[in-house]
Amino acid sequence: MAAATETFCPAYGTGVTVAPGAISAYSSLTGAGPSIVLTNLSDSVTAYIRTGVDSAVATTADYPVLPNTQVSLSKGRFENVVAYITASGTGSLHIMSGKGI
Repeated sequence: MAAATETFCPAYGTGVTVAPGAISAYSSLTGAGPSIVLTNLSDSVTAYIRTGVDSAVATTADYPVLPNTQVSLSKGRFENVVAYITASGTGSLHIMSGKGI
């Protein structure tokens, strides 16, 4: 019998909305959990993300989060930041920690 898949359980109160630009920036991941959900609030701008330890630099070769979409990603046990960037220099990205998918 296959293991049950646990739906995403957000760490409420830990979400942050950021404005990715043409230069990589990063935010600390607060709250417990091995997963993050990223919601690209932009209508036309793709955001690129990378997780890391203490600091990280995202490039447009990293994981794309398409406009008006939401993705759930696992992160490494010690990864405590998420870096973000856009090719156009504008955008809006919501980040929330939790567990599950």
